[in-house]
Amino acid sequence: MNILITGGAGFIGSNLCDYFISKGHQITCLDNFSTGFRNNIEHLLENPNFILIEGDIRDLETCRKACEGQDYVLHQAALGSVPRSINDPITSNDVNVGGFLNMLVAVRDAKVKRFIYAASSSTYGDSKTLPKVEDVIGKPLSPYAITKYVNELYADVFSKTYGMECIGLRYFNVFGRRQNPNGAYAAVIPKFVIQLMNHESPVINGDGEYSRDFTYIDNVIQMNELAMLSDNPEAVNQVYNTAVGDRTTIKDVAQLLKEFLSKYDEKIGDVEIKYGPVRAGDVPHSKASIEKAASLLGYSPSHRFADGLKEAVDWYWEHL
Repeated sequence: MNILITGGAGFIGSNLCDYFISKGHQITCLDNFSTGFRNNIEHLLENPNFILIEGDIRDLETCRKACEGQDYVLHQAALGSVPRSINDPITSNDVNVGGFLNMLVAVRDAKVKRFIYAASSSTYGDSKTLPKVEDVIGKPLSPYAITKYVNELYADVFSKTYGMECIGLRYFNVFGRRQNPNGAYAAVIPKFVIQLMNHESPVINGDGEYSRDFTYIDNVIQMNELAMLSDNPEAVNQVYNTAVGDRTTIKDVAQLLKEFLSKYDEKIGDVEIKYGPVRAGDVPHSKASIEKAASLLGYSPSHRFADGLKEAVDWYWEHL
């Protein structure tokens, strides 16, 4: 099959490229390298089944070119990070909303079979309900959360108005190989890993009791494949939690990282964990219900949190 992966040089996108190339599909990667890295896809550039289009989803003609002849589109391109969106809401909106709309129009006009897109658990906003169930959301707590909710609204309207097949995957704190540990907006797990490897104290925002449904990259790949290939008519034009269905406190994450990294360097076990102020826009607790994905897509996570974390730590130790 011909599959377009937008943001294909990013953390999640490059893992999707690897997986679907390994399955024998023809992959087109669209990326502007604003947050993705060429070295994530360097090993694919000589592969005859891989095409790289360097371009920006904010340009409609680029989106049209990328969508030509595609069977499926896995849309991962976005500006992630709650703090980034608070610092620069205009660019987050331009990419995440304007770019998303361009992709929908290009997908519609190219008559692509199905559009699977990265939605976000941030859409649950100030909803206190746990576990998070797809049809019960609160008010968004950041510009980023607004952009990802608008994506869902646009996808729903396009499916009803133009007869498109769209599936949204609400990612819950994805982590794993190739997630960038550097930069101002690094996610907590790779950031803590590199700090601990350097014998620096990680700083937890708040008291460490905030909890997340951390989701290993292989579970995300699995959900994208299930969403792409499902022949269940009820499964289409839906939004699904993409998670494990469990939660872990940030404090416990830090302790587990120390434990797993200590097998490589005993001194890491002695590194002190520090605590700082709560970060603006942070949701206190996050845990997904995965019942809808299980019943309509047949989803069963391949990795629990600790198993995924062990694999991630091994990868970071080898590659950093």
